[in-house]
Amino acid sequence: MFERFYNLFSNDIGIDLGTANTLVYVRGHGIIINEPSVVAVNQKTGRIVAIGKEAKQMLGRTPGHITAVKPLVDGVISDFEITEELLRYLIGKVNAISKKMARPRVVIGVPSGVTNVQIRAVRDASKSAGAREVHIVEEPMAAAIGIRMPVKEPVGSMVIDIGGGTTDIAVISLGGIVHSRNLNVAGDKLNSDIISYIRDEFKILVGDRTAEEVKIAIGSVSDTKSPVEASVRGRDLATGLPREVIITESDVREAISSSISQLVEAAKEVLEGTPPEILSDVMHRGVVLVGGGALVAGIADLFRRELNIPVHIAEDPLTAVVRGTGIILEDIENFRDILIENEDELPPKSY
Repeated sequence: MFERFYNLFSNDIGIDLGTANTLVYVRGHGIIINEPSVVAVNQKTGRIVAIGKEAKQMLGRTPGHITAVKPLVDGVISDFEITEELLRYLIGKVNAISKKMARPRVVIGVPSGVTNVQIRAVRDASKSAGAREVHIVEEPMAAAIGIRMPVKEPVGSMVIDIGGGTTDIAVISLGGIVHSRNLNVAGDKLNSDIISYIRDEFKILVGDRTAEEVKIAIGSVSDTKSPVEASVRGRDLATGLPREVIITESDVREAISSSISQLVEAAKEVLEGTPPEILSDVMHRGVVLVGGGALVAGIADLFRRELNIPVHIAEDPLTAVVRGTGIILEDIENFRDILIENEDELPPKSY
C-alpha cells in the first residue's frame, strides 16, 4: 500500500551513464535528458560551476582555477563525488520537469564485466544523489532489450555496443550473457588516434573536441565515392603559432585503422567462443551495432565482410541502452532476473 502511494509522487528513471554522454529516460515521459558527461569545477572553492552541455563548452577553454572533467572513464566512475553531483543534477532536473519530489527508483546501465566494487560505487553514488532504489543492468543487455531483441527466449542474439569509453560485444540467450568482451577501444580512443595522427603527420596539436568534430564530419572506415575533407586549426609544434591544414577522410581512416581492427578481432574472438547452436542463431539473425560508434561511415559493411555474417545498425543507435532501461522500468518484475541486484554478486562472466 505504502509503495503504491509512494510511486504516485516519485519517478521511475532509467539512466545510461556513459563516458561521453548521459541519457535519462523517465517513465511516462520518455527520454528527456541527453547531456555530455562533463562537470566544471572551481578548484578554489570546490563548487560545481556547470554540468552537461554548458560544461562541455568549457573543455579546453577554462582558466587555471576552473577544471572541466569527465567523472567517468572507460564507462566506470573515476571521481565518486563529481559523479554524485552529476546524478544529483540529473535527478533534480527530472523532478523539476515531472513535478514529483519523492526519491525515485532508478535503473542504471554499466559496462559488461565490471567488478563488484565498481557496481557498488554506481549504487552508492546513485543513492547519495537521491535515489531510493537502484537497479543495475549490463549495457549490452539493456541495448538488446532497447532494440527489442528476444533476450529471454532460447535463441542467440549478438550486439556490439560501441560507446564513448568502452565497446561491449555480447552474445545473449535466455536472459543471460553467454559470451562477451569489453575493451577500452571506442569513441574516445578514436579521438586520441586522430589527435596523434595530426600531430605526427602535420606537426599540429589539436584538442579532443576538434578531433571529435573531424571524426563526426568525415570519419570513415572504407573508401567513399566522393572524397571529403575538413579544415583543422591547431597550434604548430615548430613555431607555437596557430596554423590551419586540410584533413581528408583517408587521413582519418588511416588514423583509426588500428583501433577498428582491434574491434573486429574482438568480435571474432567472441564468435569463436560461442557455442555452436547459439552461433547458428547469430549467423541467421545477424549482429546489431548500437552506440555512437555505429554511426562511423562504413563500419557495418566492414564487420559484415570480416565476420561473414549479416550486420545491421540499430534504429537510433545512440539511445538503445537508455530505451532498454525504460522498457525494464515498465515491467521490472519480469526483468528482475537479468538485473545485477546483489552487491556482492559479480556480473555474469564469459563461459
